[in-house]
Amino acid sequence: MRKILIVLTAIFSLGSAHAAELTVDEIVTRANNRSYYQGKDGSAKASMVITDAQGRTRQRQLTILKLNVVQGGDQKYFVYFHKPNEVKGMSYIVWKHIGKDDDRWLYLPAMDLVRRIAASDKRSSFAGTTFLYEDISGRAIDLDSHELASSDEAFYIIKNTPKDAGVVEFSYYTVKIDKNNFVPMKAEYFDKSGKLYRTIEALEVKDIQGYPTVTKMKATDLNANANTITEFTAIKYDVGVQDDVFTERYLRTPPQQWLRE
Repeated sequence: MRKILIVLTAIFSLGSAHAAELTVDEIVTRANNRSYYQGKDGSAKASMVITDAQGRTRQRQLTILKLNVVQGGDQKYFVYFHKPNEVKGMSYIVWKHIGKDDDRWLYLPAMDLVRRIAASDKRSSFAGTTFLYEDISGRAIDLDSHELASSDEAFYIIKNTPKDAGVVEFSYYTVKIDKNNFVPMKAEYFDKSGKLYRTIEALEVKDIQGYPTVTKMKATDLNANANTITEFTAIKYDVGVQDDVFTERYLRTPPQQWLRE
């Protein structure tokens, strides 16, 4: 029995030592991979409820497809809006790049217009919600400097400071990362005066095909006293999404095989 205890103690000690040896960049990379790169590709349905300062609500229902071009690197996203009628048929494509600006296109069916979204607009509202265009595909980790602000038994708190402060509205943001699975649980954004003005929080995490996955999240604009809660359903990884889905052709004529409700 004493030998077993010694062996178990050694194993747990090695595990703790390994966790302690992680650098800030390793922690950030693992959290980024957990958030955006699970599986080779994926699909999900999303239901958004937007609540304004007066308590009034609006809804969005959409489908999201993703493809990892390079694991941990370039990606592609396709978003299609099903409801309500005011946004039905609208679609959005992102080509996410590492080391340069992402490419983004938005199709507006009412005008039959494909609009390219400028890099300077990536921090603007996504379809009238409190999520931003950049939130959909994620902010590239090489755009910020990272430091470990604090750590306890359960979480890392990472402070992220933009390398080019002139192109973003925040001075820095912190991310609370679960040490057990590296799922980012809460991000808090601080303005140029150091005031907290925006949060994104994971409200629910489930195991999907062996991947810890956020299935409910909330983005809050504290200045506007507004929030958006998004629930993800029908989440699937490694479904065989093809690269040609993420082209202008499918902005106007969406791939129906992926959009059935």
